[in-house]
Amino acid sequence: MATLSLFHPAFRGSRTQLEQKPWIRQRHRPSRVVLASSVAVPGELRAGHGPSDLVFSILSKVTQTDGGVSLNKVGHKEVAEMAQELHKYCVDEPVKCPLIFGEWDVVYCSRPTSPGGGYRSALGRLIFKTKEMIQVVEAPDIVKNKVCFTALGFLDGEVSLKGKLTVLDEKWIQVVFEPPELKVGSLELKYGFESEVKLAITYIDDKIRLGKGSKGSLFVFQRR
Repeated sequence: MATLSLFHPAFRGSRTQLEQKPWIRQRHRPSRVVLASSVAVPGELRAGHGPSDLVFSILSKVTQTDGGVSLNKVGHKEVAEMAQELHKYCVDEPVKCPLIFGEWDVVYCSRPTSPGGGYRSALGRLIFKTKEMIQVVEAPDIVKNKVCFTALGFLDGEVSLKGKLTVLDEKWIQVVFEPPELKVGSLELKYGFESEVKLAITYIDDKIRLGKGSKGSLFVFQRR
């Protein structure tokens, strides 16, 4: 990815601002949610049931959509509606919730090209086939983002970022990332510049975490 930040990162310095964020597709393994993305979610489920039903429904909707790439406009709207409903069940001061720590798959972004930067753009996806997108949050304040891919159908590689997390208020965090590191075969190099991103945690439990970037992008993270 032109760089890999997890939300909507902005390049620091005098360079043109680039957009790249929390990326990461699910790993190639049996999905924990078996419903296909095409399954319709009843309106009464979204609006009238508790958080566990909403969590199941939102994961069912985004599963096997390549992080939201293959989801149509109606599907994106339904995910947004479910996320808004689930936000009502969010704990107070989610940034202080210990459930934030751990390993997460980035399974959805309302702007599917955001996670992974250029590697997830329309052109980038023709060259780089995403295998998984992962975010790791380590106590007390470390965030690691990684996108694993296959280039040109036969070269395995990954792009990773390491950043420091700062709590801004009861919901918002800021992460300042070091320059990204690229690994392709035996090649390893760092490139680019520092970047930063701001994200609000809108829901968290032992299964999923929802986040909204400063530019409005919705992210769904599923615990690994």
